[in-house]
Amino acid sequence: MRILLAEDERPLAKALVKIFEKNNYSADAVYNGEDALNYLELGDYDAAVLDIMMPKMDGITVLKKVRESGSRIPVLLLTAKSEIDDKVLGLDSGANYYLTKPFDTKELLAAVRAITRSQSGTDSRLTFGNITLDRATFELSSPSGSFRLANREFQMMEILISDPHHIISVERFMEKIWGYDTDAEISVVWVYVSYLRKKLTALNADIQIKAHRNAGYSLEGSA
Repeated sequence: MRILLAEDERPLAKALVKIFEKNNYSADAVYNGEDALNYLELGDYDAAVLDIMMPKMDGITVLKKVRESGSRIPVLLLTAKSEIDDKVLGLDSGANYYLTKPFDTKELLAAVRAITRSQSGTDSRLTFGNITLDRATFELSSPSGSFRLANREFQMMEILISDPHHIISVERFMEKIWGYDTDAEISVVWVYVSYLRKKLTALNADIQIKAHRNAGYSLEGSA
């Protein structure tokens, strides 16, 4: 799951990116409202976390423009503005959640889970064949056992198991997991596919990650 973070306090933005990545999200950080709007218009994000008081364009204006474009991306406003009227304005402008600074990390992560869960309309467990991926615990399991997946392993498996039989291109994995500005080589996708295949084998999975030449990968039932 990919998050856009718009926060002009760079030390806080850096800390938040680390928190998200530690909890198996990918996160891109921008530091003003204009960049936030541009990234949301051009990028492929599952949620956005916006500060309100930012240079060039405030978070409320960004949010209104996003909603006017027809986007229903889940948005969390993370701000020092704690007055009731500020909260009402944020929520009426289209925010899914309003969290004031200082905040507790557990509440922030719970809020992100809540807004993304309500958007997708699904629970935390995805199942295909005898394999289950728990998005709350990051565990990949079967009747034979379980593994707690690392960040990018989890994200790759989430993409595959959310849409079995569908071919996911290498470019799509790179965009969703490593981001548009990554320096990583596309061969890293094969490396993580290899990690997941080994875990599926250890779990006696009745599904497999199938390679499609010059097209990508899909999750299929074992022949």
